[in-house]
Amino acid sequence: MALLAEHKITALCDVRSKPWSRYNPQFNRETLEQNLRQAGIGYIFLGDELGARSDDSSCYENGKVQYDRIARTALFRQGLERIRDGVGKGFRLVLMCAEAEPLDCHRTILVARHVVALSIPVQHIHADGRLEGHGQAIDRLADSLHLPERDLFRTREDVLEDAYRMQENRIAYALDELAAGRSAAG
Repeated sequence: MALLAEHKITALCDVRSKPWSRYNPQFNRETLEQNLRQAGIGYIFLGDELGARSDDSSCYENGKVQYDRIARTALFRQGLERIRDGVGKGFRLVLMCAEAEPLDCHRTILVARHVVALSIPVQHIHADGRLEGHGQAIDRLADSLHLPERDLFRTREDVLEDAYRMQENRIAYALDELAAGRSAAG
């Protein structure tokens, strides 16, 4: 709550597909919503629209979610529109998921990427309160993956596309074998 107050957040958009925590019950949807309300901060659940665990079986390949497929769904676009509408109404929004490190979470690799494409600036709030622009975060990702700044045959955008794809492959939700078998069976 202190970080939200420090950055003058007026509404929290919960982008977790499953809005509860076994280990941190204060982050369970109902408890979180109540605590935010008491702090004067709105709560919006967008996990159906912007979550990383789509119920749409066409968003999976070999049991692993594909972010580009999620991003093409009408439901995802509706979630982005809700963010655009909230920003347009003057809300100062934060997207919340389960990972502390922005680069380890779909809110950066999937959602923020598309929010930025709408010309809405994105800054990631770190646990120490520090802000990091989305472009800086993705540059940091490319550096951590030892991708070149640019090369003779590829633009910086091509390199960053590789960074997004590589990180998605590392962090994207995968169904367990039993669930994947049921999903493939229909």
